[in-house]
Amino acid sequence: MPAKIGIDWLNACAGCEISIIDLGPRLLKVLELVEFVHLPALMDHKYYNQLGDGAHLTLPEADVGIITGSIRNEEHLEVAREMRKKCGAVIAMGTCATHGGIPALCNSFTTDEILSRYYSTETTDPIDAIPSDGLPALLDGCYAVDEKIDVDILLPGCPPHSDQIFETLVAFLEGRPAVLREKSVCDTCLTIREGKGKVGKLHRYLSAPDYGTTDDSTAKMRCLLEQGLLCMGPVTLAGCCGETGEPRCISARVPCRGCYGPVEKDGNQRLDMLNALVSNGIDISGLSETTSMLRFTGAHGMLRPAGSRR
Repeated sequence: MPAKIGIDWLNACAGCEISIIDLGPRLLKVLELVEFVHLPALMDHKYYNQLGDGAHLTLPEADVGIITGSIRNEEHLEVAREMRKKCGAVIAMGTCATHGGIPALCNSFTTDEILSRYYSTETTDPIDAIPSDGLPALLDGCYAVDEKIDVDILLPGCPPHSDQIFETLVAFLEGRPAVLREKSVCDTCLTIREGKGKVGKLHRYLSAPDYGTTDDSTAKMRCLLEQGLLCMGPVTLAGCCGETGEPRCISARVPCRGCYGPVEKDGNQRLDMLNALVSNGIDISGLSETTSMLRFTGAHGMLRPAGSRR
């Protein structure tokens, strides 16, 4: 009997769902082994029955539930809890689900500050009330899925590479641990590194770096970090390279932005990156800010409003 899979998206952009489609012919193999019982991106399945006449949110039971996106409002939280209740195992897929993702940048501000910023400005008349009729209330911040429910498997990436999605699904169905990358982007990067002391000061990405070659390989290109460009490769989990062995951003000749999150689940990319820069003798005075080092990992208390202890 095919395994039943339920997929739901919360505070997400659908990039993870596109990665599932990017499985290509391999998706046909997956469909031989599973039955999708809930997938809002492709299936018409209502939370409150097909006629909308249900009194409570309900989801079908499944062997595994895949959740994409972070948890930002009460509806997201309700869906996540229902998925946990109805699914034998839960996979948090994508960096929004595992670490908060881009949406968690909001954690640098209070909810009141955000609503005030976007619903009233100095150039408009104050409004009587923030829109709320029929809308789920916002939580006090943006949370990774495992901050609110138990999660069995974490699969980061913005979005995760289709190779990793395929391996995770097949491994789960075969009852074995998934074979995923556990080292940093730098460990999979093909560029030339000359070692410590080769960078005097970081500078803004206003001109093209020395690519070293015009062919399709980056094996002859000097490390972008050593060229003075902030590259998050040393503190970011590998995975975007898939089976090709070449990180996607680096292959496009741009520095890693850290979308797979820290190498260790509970790592702090900002702190780890600053330590990496200083230990390599790199002058960090040229950094205009460091919040962007947590652009994908602001959940788990990494980003907070000024003066907050949340």
